[in-house]
Amino acid sequence: MWQAEHVRARLSLLYPQCSVEILGMTTRGDQILDRALSKVGGKGLFVKELEVAMAEGRADLAVHSLKDVPMDLPAGFSLAAILEREDPRDAFVSNDYASLAELPDGSVVGTSSLRRQSLIAARYPRLVIKPLRGNLDTRLGKLDRGEYAAIILAAAGLKRLGLPQRIRALLDPETSLPAAGQGAMAIEIAERADGVDLLRLLAPLNHAASAQAVAAERKVSKVFGGSCQIPLAAFATVDGATMRLRAMVATPDGARVASADLSGAADAPEQLGEQVAELLRRQDAAGILASCAVEPDAPHA
Repeated sequence: MWQAEHVRARLSLLYPQCSVEILGMTTRGDQILDRALSKVGGKGLFVKELEVAMAEGRADLAVHSLKDVPMDLPAGFSLAAILEREDPRDAFVSNDYASLAELPDGSVVGTSSLRRQSLIAARYPRLVIKPLRGNLDTRLGKLDRGEYAAIILAAAGLKRLGLPQRIRALLDPETSLPAAGQGAMAIEIAERADGVDLLRLLAPLNHAASAQAVAAERKVSKVFGGSCQIPLAAFATVDGATMRLRAMVATPDGARVASADLSGAADAPEQLGEQVAELLRRQDAAGILASCAVEPDAPHA
């Protein structure tokens, strides 16, 4: 909702003559909180209901956290704009400890991400990692009740909701490589028959460097069938005309890891993404991911 309000404010400044209304919706990803996302269908759970609303003409556009958006959109849908990226890093949140390294042996760490699980397990095998679902308030509440010694969250969410003080430490990408698209917001649109050019209207919201970076990241993820059902990280940074792209795949226990780090032209992000994916392939990334494939639970009504 914060993201929708943010986009509405931006659009109202651009087009003060237009009325911009929010259609609040709850998705299956918001409703199913007792199981890991990797077991109930993954990223698409957060976008399907919004796409139905656009297809039915009840909504003109949808605002997403990009890391929740599947790599392949349904026919007739497209991403019209990527807003300037917020902090893409993971955040260490704890009431009693300042870092992962300070946690005593056997401490319980909560995360909803197989990527984070694999990265933590590889570096801190003495810690116990348990699933953590729910909105931000729910997750922080579980921490405050003592169910976890620490939890790992996206820094962007905490900052956007005015809770930066809950961050005890920001995890450097060298330690916890972010997920593809983490910290970025995307605006999705559907094809229209009424002649309204939403792509043109939304173009001023697109942030070129952020769009280039996430295009490279999502290319790596797409090559490997990227979703939250696999432990995959991809993170790009843009410096002028040059882009650096780092990526990793791993087993959930962190025992097997493939990683790549390559620089290339910022204006050819998908090409760089393909090159990085090839470097991962040469390290048997496909075999690593096949060994940790997760079978989704049966759909629930």
